[in-house]
Amino acid sequence: RISISCLLPASWHFSISPVGCPRILNTTLRQIVVMGILTAAVSLLYYSLVVIRNKYGRAYRDKRFHRYLARVTDTEATDTNNPNLNYGIVVDCGSSGSRIFVYCWPRHNGNPHDLLDIKQMRDKNRKPVVMKIKPGISEFASSPEKVSDYISPLLSFAAEHVPRAKHKETPLYILCTAGMRILPESQQKAILEDLLTDIPVHFDFLFSDSHAEVISGKQEGVYAWIGINFVLGRFEHTDDEDEAMVEVHVPGSENKEAILRKRTVGILDMGGVSTQIAYEVPKTVSFASSQQEEVAKNLLAEFNLGCDTHQTEHVYRVYVATFLGFGGNAARQRYEDSLFTSTVLKNRLLGKQTGMTSDSPYLDPCLPLDAQDEIQQNGQIMYLRGLGDFNLCREVIQPFMNKTNETQTSLNGVYQPAVHFQNSEFYGFSEFYYCTEDVLRMGGDYNAAKFTKAAKDYCATKWSVLRERFDRGLYASHADLHRLKYQCFKSAWMYEVFHSGFSFPVTYSNLKTALQVYDKEVQWTLGAILYRTRFLPLRDIQQENFRGNHSHWRSFSFVYNHYLFFVCFLIVLLSILLYLLRLRRIHRRLLRNSSSTSLWMEEGLPPQKIAGPL
Repeated sequence: RISISCLLPASWHFSISPVGCPRILNTTLRQIVVMGILTAAVSLLYYSLVVIRNKYGRAYRDKRFHRYLARVTDTEATDTNNPNLNYGIVVDCGSSGSRIFVYCWPRHNGNPHDLLDIKQMRDKNRKPVVMKIKPGISEFASSPEKVSDYISPLLSFAAEHVPRAKHKETPLYILCTAGMRILPESQQKAILEDLLTDIPVHFDFLFSDSHAEVISGKQEGVYAWIGINFVLGRFEHTDDEDEAMVEVHVPGSENKEAILRKRTVGILDMGGVSTQIAYEVPKTVSFASSQQEEVAKNLLAEFNLGCDTHQTEHVYRVYVATFLGFGGNAARQRYEDSLFTSTVLKNRLLGKQTGMTSDSPYLDPCLPLDAQDEIQQNGQIMYLRGLGDFNLCREVIQPFMNKTNETQTSLNGVYQPAVHFQNSEFYGFSEFYYCTEDVLRMGGDYNAAKFTKAAKDYCATKWSVLRERFDRGLYASHADLHRLKYQCFKSAWMYEVFHSGFSFPVTYSNLKTALQVYDKEVQWTLGAILYRTRFLPLRDIQQENFRGNHSHWRSFSFVYNHYLFFVCFLIVLLSILLYLLRLRRIHRRLLRNSSSTSLWMEEGLPPQKIAGPL
């Protein structure tokens, strides 16, 4: 018998008697009801958890999808009518010319853990808003009063694209690099003063004294590292198990436990004159000597990309080193100078004329087989003919690495902190890409064994065959005869710099050679604008502090609130069940008392007092 009672203003109950039911059901009906209710509750809880998981899993997949989609929409024209869009301008004053880049970003979402979503501005034709002029700004060292007129066309170009109403709040940064670094400090100062004096007169951009400066090679390297990792999304926080993570000892918090965050990528950039390496150093470094520690201070940069200096989730320790003379063209020049000097000296000692006539050329292992070349110095000509021996070429250029026996050093004996090769990733740009792709057609994922074989085969191929392939258009469209002639040398040089200079093992498989990232060239200026505008989100956060914090708390605890809800639901359900069972027991006692009273009355006896229910 199941009895259900409800304590309403007019108490009532009804009973169902399982007459005709099998005895086994009659005796276990309570257990069946209890188990049924519990099964239903557990099923409901399981179903709810599955729904939440699917919802959040889909949301995260959507987030990743939109992140990749954003890379596609980066090519869309910038909506200059959007009042919530902000702008920033960076002028890269290099040695050969100056380029201006215009960036834009939407209003910050108010979450102090997120960075600004900065993108390159695109005009109505979907082309990046970029303009370049020549010569370099250092050419005006003797006439600094002309610098503002020189740079004015660039700023006018930017002013035409940035909405007029946004000019006063658009920061302008004029950052000078290699060409200006070699000038005396007095000439640098004169050029910068002319810019700081004249630009505010003709343009309304946000331009202060700290917005025009000569940046060091270290700063330029840091900005390049920031730009690459920002485009790759390595500064985003994620719980995705597929993402590579790294354990980091945050600088300035040695007493705290290490944190896990998304692994950043290192960059290798080999130009014509110099080679640069930059990568994050996640662990606290140790030094072999006090001299090495002093050198390391100039090579390690510690900075916070977040808008809150008290938060350490965006604090990074990055190693940056630039090696002048280690670019592809400069290395070839050093090699030829050494070759000329040593050959002339050897001829003088042995009374020979090797390389001094076209009939007895010097056999250069770093030129393709039978390729001809000349070295001219001091009015003399040295004739070369290719030997095409890749291994011998590697052997003869190894001394140009200037390696030392000191531990933790690289090219020129410069300090280099250890790289965790098993958990690291690098991108190789410029010559790293040209050497692997232009002729060998194997850019992308780098494999030392395959690269070595391809380079050997190329070097050992006769020059006439290479010329025939070139004429048939079998190489990259921008590969020229200069690339064909010096491909053998540059392949050996790139290989030695990477494996001997920077000490990467030949089994290292996490190097990607690339010209662009997501089909676009990433400039160091992107890292510069990201770093220099890192405190701008504070303005939006302060304006919407309550709403931002509330939104963050709600998004953070939504799933946990659901767990709490279902636990409370189970507790209430069990409480109701126990309450019903207690009411049933009370009801049965009342029925037993009632039947006992009726029996005494039928026999004419006074009813006995029976204790009521407790």
